[in-house]
Amino acid sequence: MGVEVSRLSNGLTVATETLPNFESVAMGIWVKSGARNERDAEHGLAHLLEHMAFKGTGSRSAWKIASDIEDVGGEINAATSVETTSFYARVLKDDVPLAIDILADILTDSKFDPHELEREQHVILQEIGAAHDTPDDIVFDRFTETAFLNQTLGRSILGTPETVQSFSSDQLHKFMERQYGADRMVVVATGGVTHDAFVREVEKKLGAFRAQAAIEEPHNATYIGGDYREHRDLMDAQIVLGFEGRAYHVRDFYASQVLSMILGGGMSSRLFQEVREKRGLCYSVYAFHWGFSDTGVFGVHAATGKGDIAELVPVIMDELKRAGDSIGQDELKRARAQYRAGLMMSHESAASRASQIARQMLLFGRPIATDELVDRLSNLTVDRLTDLSSRLFSTRPTVAAVGPIEMLPDFETINQRLTGFEPAARKLAV
Repeated sequence: MGVEVSRLSNGLTVATETLPNFESVAMGIWVKSGARNERDAEHGLAHLLEHMAFKGTGSRSAWKIASDIEDVGGEINAATSVETTSFYARVLKDDVPLAIDILADILTDSKFDPHELEREQHVILQEIGAAHDTPDDIVFDRFTETAFLNQTLGRSILGTPETVQSFSSDQLHKFMERQYGADRMVVVATGGVTHDAFVREVEKKLGAFRAQAAIEEPHNATYIGGDYREHRDLMDAQIVLGFEGRAYHVRDFYASQVLSMILGGGMSSRLFQEVREKRGLCYSVYAFHWGFSDTGVFGVHAATGKGDIAELVPVIMDELKRAGDSIGQDELKRARAQYRAGLMMSHESAASRASQIARQMLLFGRPIATDELVDRLSNLTVDRLTDLSSRLFSTRPTVAAVGPIEMLPDFETINQRLTGFEPAARKLAV
């Protein structure tokens, strides 16, 4: 049947996809507000709000929220990202009205009790400490902080111990009132769901929700790049080398995703074969591309021993430069197949499908058909990818490293090795 979309009188978007033979429903409420929507003094507030969502409403205690959903065998959770916050549940199809009621209750009547707040602040302090003690987590936090220096996009979602401990219940209420409006929200359900019945239930619970948020749009992010190094006495070193990437909306977004697969998306990728299989210079290496609404970042992560760093980083840079000279048709075909397979496999999960639809609705205002995505992949050429490579890897790099990194080349050496490269051709415009 495809995705069906309705809009309530207050502007709230409701989307469903009926999946035949499913007895369960994955559903949730996604809000176009995340960590980058925080003010300077609110670092970590969006994440704290997500934690506090299940700590009690005017009609349900924290225990009752958990027991009501689990009494019917359901699950409920929430998540905060850089640009969105989601509250979601999975239940059997007969229990959809209950799930909607609980999620709506959380959004419309959370108490943010001061005693619960104090306990949850302590939990998040432990989460911050655990992240700091995990090198392969903290290196990515330092990477984004360096890539987008002094900008909300580059800040850790968790906040800092100082900011998290400073927040009050009143700040949580004001943040939600300022950020959460029907015009910036989408309710999605996939699985054993009927569109009209689902819309009626959402209308009952959220039809009177405020139509507009008094939101202050975040400033457009600017990629900066730079160098961050943290020497620690560890067995291995965590290294991320990155560059300015592409936003969701630009023509090179999907090409960047495919390029990351060619370079480091699996065991057959260039980096895995050259760095790990042929040379044995690390035990983990992969490439990634993260797109945001107005920018992006392309990077390579490697984990290696102290003695291999000096050789490892130049080899990675050489592979990046080589992508600007040539990419094989067989590599493009393989990456396309990987991307398509991942897309199709994710459709077999109702929860993954609901998340995809919500993201598409928030970013593009419409669901994007699988055939349309496959067509975009089919239109990619090796010339397009080599041109993209030459442009991506000539931007100012971002280097983040944690561990025994004494042998890591200095930033200027890395920068000069990359920017000194003249690609074979620049065939296409940005």
